[in-house]
Amino acid sequence: MGVTVINQEYSSPVAPARMFKALILEPGTLLPKLLPQIIKDVTLIQGDGGAGSIEQINFAEAGPFKYLKHKINVLDKENLVCEYTMFEGGPLGDKIESISYRVKFEATNDGGCISKMTSKYNTVGDSEVNEEKLKEGRESTIGVYKIVESYLLENPQAFA
Repeated sequence: MGVTVINQEYSSPVAPARMFKALILEPGTLLPKLLPQIIKDVTLIQGDGGAGSIEQINFAEAGPFKYLKHKINVLDKENLVCEYTMFEGGPLGDKIESISYRVKFEATNDGGCISKMTSKYNTVGDSEVNEEKLKEGRESTIGVYKIVESYLLENPQAFA
């Protein structure tokens, strides 16, 4: 098994606790509302939403995949850190076995935040991850962050 690691950061004028709550703690509340053409729903399959829980994201007909499942490995609400592993559906298949993610939201001096994201693609055998697919994944993630950020800026009481 090979591993490809991608690090990226996203700066936002929104406070870290609000971004964490909207994107990590309550994605099923906001994402289907903001992205109905892509995300049908986010369902908690097992657990209480904390570490050990399993979530399933079901995509709309026009979405990139039918569904994906991930397990929450670490959920640190105090330090605004979440680690989870995608283990079924989505981009997984004959080349990618699983994808592990770590997301941390850190406060900035201007009241906003920096989201630090690490993605580890665990490949099957000697398979390599397609660079173009990695780029698409990064752009998609940033696109979702921008949509959520815009909503939070327009609705200052939301996820406060």
